[in-house]
Amino acid sequence: MNFTLHQLKVFTTIVEHKSITKAANDLNMTQPAASIQLKNFQDQFDIPLSEVIGRQFYVSDFGKEIYTIADDILKKTNEIQYKTEAFKGLLSGKLKISVVSTGNYVLPYFLNGFLKEHPKVELVLDVSNKAQVIKDLEQNLVDFSLVTVSPSHLDLDELPIMENKLVLVASKENKLTKTKGESIFKSTPLIYREEGSGTRHTMQEFFKKEKISPKIKLELTSNEAIKQAVIADIGVSIVSLLSIKNELQQNELKIIPARGLPLTSEWKLIYLKKKKLSPVAKAFLNYVKTERENVFGNYYSWLKTIDFR
Repeated sequence: MNFTLHQLKVFTTIVEHKSITKAANDLNMTQPAASIQLKNFQDQFDIPLSEVIGRQFYVSDFGKEIYTIADDILKKTNEIQYKTEAFKGLLSGKLKISVVSTGNYVLPYFLNGFLKEHPKVELVLDVSNKAQVIKDLEQNLVDFSLVTVSPSHLDLDELPIMENKLVLVASKENKLTKTKGESIFKSTPLIYREEGSGTRHTMQEFFKKEKISPKIKLELTSNEAIKQAVIADIGVSIVSLLSIKNELQQNELKIIPARGLPLTSEWKLIYLKKKKLSPVAKAFLNYVKTERENVFGNYYSWLKTIDFR
């Protein structure tokens, strides 16, 4: 056999994505080039590694065995590189984090300083819905996940980062100024996040506690989509205060005071308790522990100026 590390990388990436096209995009290759590398790797075996039925890519049982070995070889190869860098006094390796979409307003400010301190660290960041974020963590595909609501079925360690306040917002064109108990939620259309999101979970817990049956107008799958719908005065919504800084400054949205609001949760890094953290992951965890107060002071002090009355 005469396979190359590049062929191993292409093969494992295709298996992980279950798609030649998606793997090619991930590897910055053309789809034909990825297909050729897969064929060249396959030609070294008498047993099929995979097959394509219709447009669906399937890995054979033999292919799954080869994937496990190939993945281990690539990890050992990367470890050689990381060890070499470590002997030079440089921290290097991959830092893999999955983040719920609203976490985009939190995590970059922690990554910024860390990556500047350690330029050899390679960041792999996946921004998705909560269900996918938890799935990535459950399958041990990431070092950390950033969430506000932890899954109860996993044995986890947590590092709180900062407070998350959820507020009721309306368009500047909306005539609402203050809610009167639950009447606002019965008479005014409410825009929800999709089922499974952390924000929706917190909202539902609030409505359950207050015995409110809201009038749901729309369910949208991103915080940005919700903000635009509220700005257009389609309805009101409960969103993270962190996500509306610009809209408040530009007078596109306004906060509506309401009984029981703002809702308070907590942004936290979660990770599997039994996971053996890499040197890079440990370094990032320590960085967040020591720098979270400085990050808050540098980037989030504006939160203290908000009047919720």
